Amino acid sequence: MTLQEAQTSVDEWINTIGVRYYSELTNMAVLTEETGEVARLIARLYGEQSFKNPADEAAAPAALADEMADVLFVLICLANQTGVDLTEALRKNLAKKTVRDADRHANNEKLR
Repeated sequence: MTLQEAQTSVDEWINTIGVRYYSELTNMAVLTEETGEVARLIARLYGEQSFKNPADEAAAPAALADEMADVLFVLICLANQTGVDLTEALRKNLAKKTVRDADRHANNEKLR
């Protein structure tokens, strides 16, 4: 699925099943909440925190994928609501980073 197809699919889902978009402010709060859920799982899978319930650890990789998809869904909602073409935005962002960081990372001793 391309980003444009994702934006179209989310819009169709919102307008048929979701009834309507939440406000941009509500979606920003939901995006923050979902990002926190990703952070919680990353901290337990790759950081020093442990799972409270050992059974949760086995399910964590699938849960992480689902939480990342939640983040993407809400981000797409916000893009649709604010008229952002994510394909074009990402294309421009990568071009900016390519020019700005052409030598930056290659010369970073911390990355070697």
